[in-house]
Amino acid sequence: MNREQNYTLLCDFYELTMGNGYLLSGMGDRVSYFDVFFRTVPDGGGFAIAAGLAQVIDYIEHLHFDEEDIAFLRSKGVFSEEFLDYLRTFHFTGDIYAVPEGTPIFPREPILTVRAPAIEAQFVETFLLLSLNHQSLIATKANRIVRAAQGRAVSEFGSRRAQGADGAVEGARAAYIAGCAGSACTLSDQRYGVPAGGTMAHSWVQMFDDEYTAFRTYCEIYPHSATLLVDTYNVLSSGVPNAIRAFKEVLLPQGITQCAIRIDSGDITYLSKKARRMLDDAGLTDCKIVASNSLDETIIRDILLQGARVDSFGVGERLITSKSDPVFGGVYKLSAVEDRDGNIIPKIKISENAAKITNPHFKKVYRLFDRETGKAEADLICVHDETVDDTKPLTIFDPDYTWKKKTLHNFTAKELLVPIFQGGRRVYDCPPVEEIRAYCAEQVERLWDEVKRFENPHNYYVDLSQKLWDIKHDLLQQKG
Repeated sequence: MNREQNYTLLCDFYELTMGNGYLLSGMGDRVSYFDVFFRTVPDGGGFAIAAGLAQVIDYIEHLHFDEEDIAFLRSKGVFSEEFLDYLRTFHFTGDIYAVPEGTPIFPREPILTVRAPAIEAQFVETFLLLSLNHQSLIATKANRIVRAAQGRAVSEFGSRRAQGADGAVEGARAAYIAGCAGSACTLSDQRYGVPAGGTMAHSWVQMFDDEYTAFRTYCEIYPHSATLLVDTYNVLSSGVPNAIRAFKEVLLPQGITQCAIRIDSGDITYLSKKARRMLDDAGLTDCKIVASNSLDETIIRDILLQGARVDSFGVGERLITSKSDPVFGGVYKLSAVEDRDGNIIPKIKISENAAKITNPHFKKVYRLFDRETGKAEADLICVHDETVDDTKPLTIFDPDYTWKKKTLHNFTAKELLVPIFQGGRRVYDCPPVEEIRAYCAEQVERLWDEVKRFENPHNYYVDLSQKLWDIKHDLLQQKG
């Protein structure tokens, strides 16, 4: 996040009108609980990847209203002077719990919970959703693309097609967390340590009188990182032969065999096969082939099934915008309030659409792992004061189809939500992005392959504890 920019007013206007209303009605300090969760996985996938928490933390720590902000709000003519005066010393004083970035997440479970006075809890809604929705979307898409590449490196190339500057920079960060090897975005490297890389555009080749001279010059300047773009004119009759000549005349005499060509257009499968044979016949067996050009997980999977000889991929617009499914759909819903004695009163939102009925109360989420396989078996949403004893058998059930039950015997239970802020003070240190990336890879590996399928993935169960299900059922009966 750009700290030179004050994002305090990056909020929906109703957060301010409600805040003013809460204050004037005496409800401004009523402790409230809000959950962030989502309802469907993009692209029909089996899971999503949590990302964006670091930017949430930065936002919360720098949240304040300048006199310029207050003057602007006064000009709107709808806010009381009492509320505007309150905003002068406004800062976040509550608690936040969240799943660590890089965690696989599933529909309908809290991925972040806010406990704070009503005005504060309501006010942070937009930025929390903006950050978590965007980066979780890009991380989820990137992870699909990385898995489709089957161990081949994927670089994020999408800055010029991203939805604005933050979309490019934070998107590159999310893609790296989810498994991309790096990014073309230099600012994301400076700001977050996402490895930036890149070589040439077609304009480099066009600047010279001929393609060979362009290639030779580049190899002379960058002998240890020479990747030549071979499709400016004709891949097979011009680009690859000129690349081979430049490699042989400039690199091989220096003992350098590590080099690459990039194909950015045409039939990648056909061209990569032909190029591979030409390179091998020329003795350049260490030369790698990079493919780019409007790729995504479906295209990458298909060309590899067709035998494409590609060693790594550059993926741009379809990754950085998640073009096939560009909305994550996370929501921010009230789940409980406290009375004056500190008792937690669960709240529920009811809808004729069953998927939009919320899970009430202050909650925690456990992930249940099989001890023998290490694989995740299910998630269990509990009331905050419940504890899962993984030394005893545990029967879980589908909250919608309650006759579907399963008893776990040899398992471990891990709480997913960890404290981020307590009493307005940050108690969580964000790991370096490299650690988040490694954690993400390890956690995705702990999912069953059936959950990771691209088409018709296995439904990973997110169940409710009996106590929480009873509370929800009672509220539905009362409100029905």
